[in-house]
Amino acid sequence: MKDKARQRNPWAWVPSLYFVEGLPYVAVMTISVIMYKRLGISNTDIALYTGWLYLPWVIKPFWSPFVDIIRTKRWWTLTMQWTLAIALAGIAFTLPTPFFFQLTLAVFWLVGLTSATHDIAADGFYMLALTEHDQSLYVGIRSTFYRLATVVGQGLLVIIAGIIEESSGDIPLAWMVVFGVLSLFFLLAALYHSWALPHPPSDDNRGAKSVSQIMHGFIDTFESFFQKKQIWAAIAFMLLYRLPEAQLVKMINPFLLDPADKGGLGLTTGQVGIAYGTVGIIGLTIGGIIGGIVAARGGLKKWLWPMAWSMSLTCLTFVYLSYAQNLSLLTINICVFIEQFGYGFGFTAYTLYLIYFSEGKHKTAHYSICTGFMALGMMLPGMWAGWLQESIGYRHFFIWTMICCAATIGVCGLLKIDPSFGRKN
Repeated sequence: MKDKARQRNPWAWVPSLYFVEGLPYVAVMTISVIMYKRLGISNTDIALYTGWLYLPWVIKPFWSPFVDIIRTKRWWTLTMQWTLAIALAGIAFTLPTPFFFQLTLAVFWLVGLTSATHDIAADGFYMLALTEHDQSLYVGIRSTFYRLATVVGQGLLVIIAGIIEESSGDIPLAWMVVFGVLSLFFLLAALYHSWALPHPPSDDNRGAKSVSQIMHGFIDTFESFFQKKQIWAAIAFMLLYRLPEAQLVKMINPFLLDPADKGGLGLTTGQVGIAYGTVGIIGLTIGGIIGGIVAARGGLKKWLWPMAWSMSLTCLTFVYLSYAQNLSLLTINICVFIEQFGYGFGFTAYTLYLIYFSEGKHKTAHYSICTGFMALGMMLPGMWAGWLQESIGYRHFFIWTMICCAATIGVCGLLKIDPSFGRKN
């Protein structure tokens, strides 16, 4: 039995593990925004306080080494899934309380911290449990199921909440059901993975480094990172390339939900689940796939500028929506698809540059630091987006995001990239 557990077929756990990895991130970053909007929280408070929920992903590089020295990756993965099951139930139970906003925010932060830790453990476990060949073989599977989790979270669960809202008229009840379902799912996932995850011999922390060795490696890693060529241009790129989208993404769902007299489109919760959570994710995925294909053929340097303009110009769709209003659901869906397609296509350059900049002795650790800057670049601009929108209105806010596209284009001009990077020989 032990040998069978060690040699478990990857199909038994890779798809489910990465589906589980995607759901809590969606819950923290997207479902929370829609839920708070439906519960009457202002855009200023939504953007500011949910912006803080990015923090676990910002600081993730600082505690990821300690996951190596405290228990095994399998233990961390399962423990985080059990914790998520409890935490998501906590959101459901605190929603009917008078202080639901403060209480649910605290639990959402716990979900974010747990989810970020689960990311570290699950990604590490994937590399330990599979051979190098199998890692390459299943990388498309893990990405597909992670993206499927996004569709289920932003799409199906939001649609379910909308159906319950319309049938019962009880908005808190609708979201209690959603988070109750999520909690039950994670309970079942933890039980299933307790059986399905293999026991790779290499997943053993008995030979792990001591805390002092980890700290020494920490210092060495960060010193070498900040000694890289073009470090400040790279940091500027990591922080500013997505400046328009960092603000836009916080206000898309409130804009879709707000009534016309507040400058919004007045969609129902279920319609938002279809438009942004389903059609938008399809556009994002297709854009990313096409971006990967063309970058593999021409290289990052060739496609950097077209991708930067794609990231920028598609924001115009929301300027159009804010001025036109009274549009058909089909038109709204097409505009959301175009914007998300452009973002997915343009984000390819961002991901490739992080890989390019991380090349070298500590490339895994340096990539982790880059992802911290990536999360910070989304966190800080997003936190003030709600206040800005409520100060100047949706129309002027979306025009402002277009002005911010100058930063996206400007930081691309700072970079020096090897023309052969990413190009198929």
